[in-house]
Amino acid sequence: MLQNWLVSTSLLFAAVSLPTLAQTTQSSPVTLTASQLDAVSGEYTDSTEPDTPLSFYAKDGKLYIESERRIPSALTALSASEFTSRNPQITYRFTPSASAGTLTISTHGDLDATLTRTGDAVHHLFHHYDRREEMIPMRDGVKLHVVILTPTDISTPVPFLMQRTPYGVDDSTEASFFAQRPELARAGYIYVGADIRGRFKSEGEFKMMRPLADHHDPKAIDESTDTYDTIAWLLKNIPNNNGRVGVIGTSYPGFLSMMAGIDPHPAVKAISPQAPMIDVWKGDDFFHNGAFRQTYGYDYAYSLESSKEMTDVEYKDANGKTLDGYDYFLHRGSLIEDIRQSGVKEKLPTWQAFLEHPAYDSFWHSRGVEYHLTQVTVPTLTVGGYYDQEDMYGPQEEYASLEPHDTDHKNFLVLGPWRHGSWSSSSRHLGALQYGQSIGNEYRSQIEAKFFAHYLKDEPGFDLEDTASFQTGSNTWKRYAHFPPADATKTSFCLSGTGVIAAGSPCTPGKISYLSDPANPVPYRHRPIQPTYGSGSKWYTWMLEDQRFATDRKDVAVWKLPVLDHDLTITGEVIADIFASTTGSDGDFVAKLIDQYPDDDPDPTMRGFQLMTNMEIFRGRYRTGFDKPNALKPGEVNEFQWSLHDIDHVFKKGHTLIVEIQSTWFPLYDRNPQTFVANIMTAKPEDYRPATVTVYSDEKHKSQLVLPIVK
Repeated sequence: MLQNWLVSTSLLFAAVSLPTLAQTTQSSPVTLTASQLDAVSGEYTDSTEPDTPLSFYAKDGKLYIESERRIPSALTALSASEFTSRNPQITYRFTPSASAGTLTISTHGDLDATLTRTGDAVHHLFHHYDRREEMIPMRDGVKLHVVILTPTDISTPVPFLMQRTPYGVDDSTEASFFAQRPELARAGYIYVGADIRGRFKSEGEFKMMRPLADHHDPKAIDESTDTYDTIAWLLKNIPNNNGRVGVIGTSYPGFLSMMAGIDPHPAVKAISPQAPMIDVWKGDDFFHNGAFRQTYGYDYAYSLESSKEMTDVEYKDANGKTLDGYDYFLHRGSLIEDIRQSGVKEKLPTWQAFLEHPAYDSFWHSRGVEYHLTQVTVPTLTVGGYYDQEDMYGPQEEYASLEPHDTDHKNFLVLGPWRHGSWSSSSRHLGALQYGQSIGNEYRSQIEAKFFAHYLKDEPGFDLEDTASFQTGSNTWKRYAHFPPADATKTSFCLSGTGVIAAGSPCTPGKISYLSDPANPVPYRHRPIQPTYGSGSKWYTWMLEDQRFATDRKDVAVWKLPVLDHDLTITGEVIADIFASTTGSDGDFVAKLIDQYPDDDPDPTMRGFQLMTNMEIFRGRYRTGFDKPNALKPGEVNEFQWSLHDIDHVFKKGHTLIVEIQSTWFPLYDRNPQTFVANIMTAKPEDYRPATVTVYSDEKHKSQLVLPIVK
């Protein structure tokens, strides 16, 4: 849910405004001549991030820095080749050259990047935004805090662009607007950042993913009515607006953007829910198919509900020693023990909800947005990432829920190989994967910016028919009249008893077994595991980690397709259909679809790399219904079927398609005791027992993955 605007690039510190760092040098400022400043002026580019160059130029006797995302600011000269900035505190050291000079950027004396001069300085358009704060009254008298940025150099009326958030808007400035959304800041909107109820400077009570109220009651409040009331006030009180509003947001703000489209204010003309949390029990942040996301549920609630602002999470023992999250949660056990040892005196509301509502009851159903998506009220641009570690389910479910009601063709979808929110980045890579182009720039400039310009300003150029998808493997943008495309054919890939995958043909009968031991669960990412949003956390890209660390474990069942002699394109939803038994009375099933690169891949980093393309968990107790947990009968063969979500990927010739099944994925998900208990959240140490899991393949029990093949 947390929106991480500080995207991962080697020029991070130079591209966005960050908190002030410690002083890096004790040298005194000097005054330089115009020729000395001209000697270091120019555009400098990092070869690993060619789409984020920096420009330096002389002005008023000083050296200025700017980029597409950074508004111009003067640097302090320490010598003819060394300069510093204050916010953030960075040192820039130039080495002039007749052909191509170089620049090194460092913080705290540590080298961050080396850039090469690639041309003359480039000047970007920057509007000046006037900033004001207001407390806007809602229909029940509660006042909500907003920051309003109004462009002062645009004389014609302009639309509003609003983001509502639980993460605070005090840092909303002209500089942050350009840093976070440069294309939209450059287009010129009245930007509104709003604290939702009970968060930061807003009054009222905060409720995690507040349920939709009965709008027939004029006194009822929810995120939809708060959005409505905020817009009504803005239209009346902020001059020079054109009467139109667009709402945008990523993660929790994505959910809030979707709320703006339910019983919307008439002025709302476009919304873009990006990585929205649509159902936090079925597939978004807190649960997936009934399996509890232990680290995320613990960390996020602690961070958000311990105060009106944000609270840091640490994994430490009683002596203050930092622990690997794997050991931290393994030693504690179930959630009830996590809470007991947290040091929090009063149970946080969301922790209490986890304890009291482990199944899909009315509490979670009331928070399911999909049940209210019965019409496309305003043009909706939904955005999601194939490698979104937090809300992959939400955007896909939102689009699918709205699509049958899209009679006026206003429901649009964009999917890319992004982690949570990384479409805001200009990088050409994610983790070890190289894409050869800045897929964030392409999306933001050609789709997002044109979408809002079309519906809020009547500008031409938005030409997305329905869906845009960045197809991995081929690394190309595709456009579809519908997603999945009509020519995607559901094809069975049978998991044979010999560990071989048989595509669309009878497979060898048999069975494969493994021992699942809760005392030694399969880690979901390389250890050590840091707090979700802690310093140095690898949470952001764990879905792209090389899976060889898990493949050779004895508690992971593996099937392989013979090395491909042709490209295999899969576009659409992947379904796991597994027949299995367990010697326990409960159990989890994790399915992973993996693209294994050849050992002679041209990229040395990717040789033998095992890349997950799809993955998901299913908690066995919910086999007959998410609202009715039932014990499994030991030794009985049951069918477990669940979605591994959408994909648009080309398994290239020479690659190997792998399927893996396992029963632990820790501590991303809490351990299933494998002994049926009424509530896993309160399971005791003696409830956790090893169990032998067997996956079957025969005429009556055809374990398979169903893949949408495009020929």
